[in-house]
Amino acid sequence: MSYTAELLRRQVRDRATERCEYCHVRSMNRLKPHEVDHIYAEKHGGQTNENNLCLSCYYCNHYKGSDLCSLDPETGTLIALYHPRQDHWEEHFRLTGATIIPLTASGRVTARLFRMNDLERILEREMLIRLNLYP
Repeated sequence: MSYTAELLRRQVRDRATERCEYCHVRSMNRLKPHEVDHIYAEKHGGQTNENNLCLSCYYCNHYKGSDLCSLDPETGTLIALYHPRQDHWEEHFRLTGATIIPLTASGRVTARLFRMNDLERILEREMLIRLNLYP
């Protein structure tokens, strides 16, 4: 890996304060390291630059894959996923206990596609909340 690539990774990690930009779990609280992810995948023309990269936990990144959008479970409309460089988390999601509540169509498609509220992920966040490690 080149120095430039490593520097870019460090910038992304620092900007995110080592926290997944989708579910907000900190890297130190996961066994699998967080990954620097292309928001728009290279295969869709996404660039490898700071504006198109985010820090993502293994689970959010795995479930997102190269997807850009999904069908809103309420309306069936094709909706873009939450974009951590352009959107504000608090406008699309609310944390209630350990559950991430989607507030918008973008929040709904992202929470569903990323399986943010699968039981094991909620249980993980509950444990982290009890330990004062989340959010």
